This record gives sequence, C-alpha cells and structure tokens, in this order.
Amino acid sequence: MTETTTRPGISAAIITDGDRVLMVRRRVKEGELSWQFPAGGIEAGEMPEEAAVRETLEETGLKVEAVRLIGQRIHPKTQREMSYTACTVVDGEAHVADADELDAVAWVTLAEIPELVPYGLFNPVQEYLESALS
Repeated sequence: MTETTTRPGISAAIITDGDRVLMVRRRVKEGELSWQFPAGGIEAGEMPEEAAVRETLEETGLKVEAVRLIGQRIHPKTQREMSYTACTVVDGEAHVADADELDAVAWVTLAEIPELVPYGLFNPVQEYLESALS
C-alpha cells in the first residue's frame, strides 16, 4: 500500500458568491502562509462533498451546501488524493473560525487568484470558476 492510500483524502470547498470565490490563508508550522480553498481531511464514512461542507464550517464559520463534485486528483505537490466540491452559501459570514489553522479569509475575484496561487489551479476547478464567476 502506498502512502497516498493510507492517508485520508482531502476535500476542498469551492464556494462562490456573486463574482467572488472564498479563499483561506493557512498557517503552516514553518510560519509560511499559503492561500487555498477551505479544505481538510475526509473522515471515515464521509463523502467528499460532506467533508467540504464540514471543513468550511469548522474553518470559516460559513454554512454552505454542496452543489456538485467538480473533480478529483492526486495533488502534484502533496501526493494526497484531493476532491473539489462546488458549494453555495447557505448562512453566515466567513471569518477565521479556526485560528490554529487559518490566518485570514478573503472573497477574491478570478483575476486575483494567480497572485494568491501562482502555481495555478486544478484545470476542472479553473474551468468551473471561469463559468461560475463570469
């Protein structure tokens, strides 16, 4: 068994509202900050869409609803299995709800993403955002 199959997959929530998408800036143990979508480990018996909804609430206090699974892949940098779920806002205001994990949250436009994620997005996520945010 490889390390990828022994560690739980990660589920990311792609949350759009109007012409913006929610991104979070993570605290990394080395002190580096990295922008990404709300995400976390998929728990035993949990579907990726359920994990995306749960992780969003835990990290940002925002209640969202899963719309559809956008895609899955093995992340090229972490070698972890990743799932990406399109979500819509149900209730709440996004904020740093888990200060141990997050440094900041921000609603960003499509044009701002390359500045925050210089290595680019997973192509199905990029295509989804181009469609959803235009």
